[in-house]
Amino acid sequence: MEVITIQSEAFQELVKKMDEIQTKLTAKEKEPKEVWLDNQEFIQLLKISKRTAQHYRDTGMISFSQVGSKIYYRMNDVEELLKKHYNKAFKK
Repeated sequence: MEVITIQSEAFQELVKKMDEIQTKLTAKEKEPKEVWLDNQEFIQLLKISKRTAQHYRDTGMISFSQVGSKIYYRMNDVEELLKKHYNKAFKK
């Protein structure tokens, strides 16, 4: 077994860099991952029918992903759809 010695300052710098790397990795793990809704969750969230959801897909109102017969929507796309059709309140 070989013994390696380093100066205290060099050791402290190495520990500091390792802490920075660990902090960055931990922060990445805490970033929210993209949320996907299946068709049933989408329908329940917007309180719409299956046919209305299909109409939204067919007319390009909302983007979707299809794996086999399962359909998925990104939550960001659902929020974008709602924002696009948002009507601001007005005074009478």
